[in-house]
Amino acid sequence: MLKLYIPCDSVARAVGADDLAVALAREAERRQLPIELRRTSSRGLYWLEPLLELESPEGRLGFGPVTAADVPALLDALQGDASTHPLALGPVEEIPYLKSQQRLLFARAGITRPLSLDDYRAHGGFEGLTRAIALSGEEIVTAVLDSGLRGRGGAAFPAGIKWRTVRGAAAEQKYVVCNADEGDSGTFADRMQMEGDPFLLIEGMAIAGLAVGATMGYIYVRSEYPQAVQTLRAAIEIAREAGYLGANVGGSGRAFDLEVRVGAGAYICGEETALLDSLEGKRGVVRAKPPLPALQGLFGLPTLVHNVLTLTSVPIILARGAQFYRDFGMGRSLGTMPFQLAGNIRHGGLVERAFGLTLRELVEGYGGGTASGRPLKAAQVGGPLGAWVPPSQFDTPLDYEAFAAMGAMLGHGGVVVADESLDMAHMARFALQFCAEESCGKCTPCRIGSTRGVEVVDRLLAAPDAAARDEQVILLKDLCDTLTYGSLCALGGMTAYPVTSALKHFPADFGLETSEADQ
Repeated sequence: MLKLYIPCDSVARAVGADDLAVALAREAERRQLPIELRRTSSRGLYWLEPLLELESPEGRLGFGPVTAADVPALLDALQGDASTHPLALGPVEEIPYLKSQQRLLFARAGITRPLSLDDYRAHGGFEGLTRAIALSGEEIVTAVLDSGLRGRGGAAFPAGIKWRTVRGAAAEQKYVVCNADEGDSGTFADRMQMEGDPFLLIEGMAIAGLAVGATMGYIYVRSEYPQAVQTLRAAIEIAREAGYLGANVGGSGRAFDLEVRVGAGAYICGEETALLDSLEGKRGVVRAKPPLPALQGLFGLPTLVHNVLTLTSVPIILARGAQFYRDFGMGRSLGTMPFQLAGNIRHGGLVERAFGLTLRELVEGYGGGTASGRPLKAAQVGGPLGAWVPPSQFDTPLDYEAFAAMGAMLGHGGVVVADESLDMAHMARFALQFCAEESCGKCTPCRIGSTRGVEVVDRLLAAPDAAARDEQVILLKDLCDTLTYGSLCALGGMTAYPVTSALKHFPADFGLETSEADQ
């Protein structure tokens, strides 16, 4: 019997994975060929999707990208010498893109079925929760502190400090909230986790609940992720029936349960306090701090808020120890990060590596350069409000502090690649327009400054001479300072990043003869 694997990931399905599965089943039935077809998560090698894998004595053999039309010839090859087929990739684990990664969060990607509890446990699932149950809440918090884990949502705040604050807060009810409102351009790691390995997030949240004394958790998912919502809800039911959620988590005598809530698609609800307002049924508006959500969060009660990648790191830390986790990374950026390659890139997909590899290794090594074949112009790192990094800075290590030192950020790990055809002046204008459209409107710099910024860029591009352009550049720089230092939250505060980096590195796109740094 042939044992075959096809991902059920949203991207794989979008490019024909479901049609491929149907075609395989029908052709096998017509041939009276016994097959076992399993739908797994995606490995994140998206340029090869749909990726078909065949179980063999040498391990899983890959074929891709495979279409329904390829099925008859492919089955002929699978019954003989599979390596002769033109779509044959050899052993999947030996594909260089995958082999050189350091997968902790995505160790099960492409291997397990998303809703199979047996698959999850067979590959180390719930070992972290089992160990956490044997510890006190304080000991769990200490393990997270010792690991050096920092929030993966963008701010990179030490996770253990948040946990200690929530644990120390006096309240009869506390909450754990997962921010799964993944809205940055070019990011998909959260979606891959929720669709492909949902029990890992459930386990991480349960451990967090035991640590800080919370009995209820909410996963806030953007409405654009319907498959993630469906998968999470099914996984929660399975985990609850198996005793990993509910009144007696894993036989610990302590309670923790979960619900999935769906957001309406506002980018601002990626900011934790706006998200909490939305969870409470209000319009998502940023709250002033203090008070911090760790002390007065959801419904005014202590709340631990983290994103998906932060919470899914926790079971690994508990299962394998804080020191194991600290052995990955550099400086204060410890552990691994799932970087996501998108845009004009030859090999788009997910790359999980320890902090410290360079942007050049990521874009040129893993990504293979531009899909168009034209020279690289820049990569935007950290979402739509991230800085544009030119190739001259591609040797900078992917590290929170290293990027901050050059006026950039890692954010959620999204990397959008552009070739020489991209107009950076238009991208600067887009960043300001994006801020204007997505602003919650609570603070003046973000609400008004972003709109004025669009007007300034328009005047700059329409300026008749160098003196007029210079005047608008001065005004634009002042406006960016106001956004950076006067905005209530990071939406307005970071809008300046793509604008100032575009001005600095690509002055010609604005009609300027010298860089902003030389003026």
